[in-house]
Amino acid sequence: MKKTGIIFLLISITIWILSLFLNQFKLTSEILHEVVKKEHYSLLEPELQNIRDKNFNEVFSFSTEIKSAVSRINNKLESEGKYNEKIFDNYELSLSKASGIGAVSKYPLLFFLLIFGLLITGSFLFILPERKNLPGIKNDGIFHHPATSVQWIGIILGTLLICFYILLYFFPHFITNWILIMDPLSKLMNGNPASQWFLYGFLYTIAVLVMGVRMWIKYRHSKYQLFRTCSVMFFQLTFAFLIPELLTKLNLPSADLKNMWPLDYSFFFDYRIDQKIQAGTLGIFMFVWGIILFTVGVPIMTYFFGKRWYCSWVCGCGGLAETLGDPFRQLSSKKLKAWEIERYLIHFVLVIAVVMTAGVIYTYLSGNSTIMGFLDTGTLRYYYGFAIGSIFSGVVGTGFYPLMGNRVWCRFGCPLAAYMGLIQRFKSRFRITTNGGQCISCGNCSTYCEQGIDVRWYAQRGQDIVRASCVGCGVCSSVCPRGVLNLENLSPATRKI
Repeated sequence: MKKTGIIFLLISITIWILSLFLNQFKLTSEILHEVVKKEHYSLLEPELQNIRDKNFNEVFSFSTEIKSAVSRINNKLESEGKYNEKIFDNYELSLSKASGIGAVSKYPLLFFLLIFGLLITGSFLFILPERKNLPGIKNDGIFHHPATSVQWIGIILGTLLICFYILLYFFPHFITNWILIMDPLSKLMNGNPASQWFLYGFLYTIAVLVMGVRMWIKYRHSKYQLFRTCSVMFFQLTFAFLIPELLTKLNLPSADLKNMWPLDYSFFFDYRIDQKIQAGTLGIFMFVWGIILFTVGVPIMTYFFGKRWYCSWVCGCGGLAETLGDPFRQLSSKKLKAWEIERYLIHFVLVIAVVMTAGVIYTYLSGNSTIMGFLDTGTLRYYYGFAIGSIFSGVVGTGFYPLMGNRVWCRFGCPLAAYMGLIQRFKSRFRITTNGGQCISCGNCSTYCEQGIDVRWYAQRGQDIVRASCVGCGVCSSVCPRGVLNLENLSPATRKI
């Protein structure tokens, strides 16, 4: 079964990659009129004369021509001081999607069923035989397998993930055919053609659900792990994927109601506030709900349950890390130097998020785009979105799973994790208690701590584990052969630290 599953997976991935080259592209006058906004048509139409009615065999050269035309227009407008007239619409993607002719454009549903049918079937064929093994984790060559020890398979997987995120965030027009394949499902769910974010949301959800089944099998001896896995699968499927698409279909502001500031760094951006206000009662409720969630909900829930209530049970980033990233959790560095970098870096990101948000709110209320005459809030928000929102949380946060472990973003960069971590460290009922007399120093707990905590060090000394970085995943307790570790909620005054 496992070999058959691998064959199905390889066929699926092969078709997925080949589909990028199975379309031709031809821009016509009708497509230009249909896609381009009226205020941009007179600018773009002359610049695109040289590619009108011309056949392109692949999307790369076609979309590059469109991007070059937009850049020429924007450079000219900038030289004339007409900054407000610059084009910011992603015409490289929208015109590429509309101009596609060929197998992918004609039969998107066929490609969708073929690729994802083989992918999901192959994944289950590979995963289900694990039922024959004993539940839990055994140190059976985990640091020697080429996929889970930063060897050739892991490096290839990491490279592919990094490349995918770079294309998704910065060159979505190059994956036009992949987005076209998602059109049938997108139109069914929200009535609109697919975007790169719909593609990403679907892939994200499929990864959490399929790998969640693997978690059920692997940790079937632990009720805590079973319930926790069900929780992240439920929240990803409903709150992060289905509900936002339903809201879009109803012409309401699309939002992941479990996501919150400062993880959702654009929550206070002007266009999102205006969007919610214009939506009326529901939009205002969503705005107020978001504010209450991080000002009241986070402190209260973290006091009673620690970070685990969100990071390991609800959060989409944590859900992907716990399911898709589980095979790589042992790669997190346990070195003291890594802990030092973690403490400085994650709190630095939190400070930058607060400063950026304060600037955005100041600009929204005052109409002044600069603070103290030199700090441009638009520039600050752009670079935060680029460096933190795209590169750190996306390209590095997920792409580095096979290279640095599954919680790189959560451990080193997530500002919400930093916020909750401060509460957990100084005023929370949550801790992991240890029974030092029972510890046999096997090291399973430290090996599989995805946050890089040397759990064994605490267990050997009988100390409670109260660390700002701990997400309460409970895997250290699940892999302990002696029952040394227990996740508990007691009075903060009783902590042994």
